[in-house]
Amino acid sequence: MRTEMDIAFAKINGLEGADRAAAQRPKPGDATAFAGELGRAIGEVDKLQVEADQQAGQVASGAGNLHEMAMALEKADVAIRLAVRVRNKVVETYNEIMRMGV
Repeated sequence: MRTEMDIAFAKINGLEGADRAAAQRPKPGDATAFAGELGRAIGEVDKLQVEADQQAGQVASGAGNLHEMAMALEKADVAIRLAVRVRNKVVETYNEIMRMGV
């Protein structure tokens, strides 16, 4: 059982919801959970791309901050490169599975 001291430390460290989050995690092998996480990740990459485009448009019109635009573009670039690497790894793994003998 958790003591008051444990609860206080959890609040300080921002972990008070960690037990609930662990209970809500999908079970291994849950395909719908994988699809949902993949969709969420792709949505985040798209969101970063849209934000970078908006920042670039603002700078082009003279209203934006050049530093914020550069940061947004770099975040979007890193996110898209990571997404491409993950995609390549998934395709590579799929091809390896398809080459396996039954």
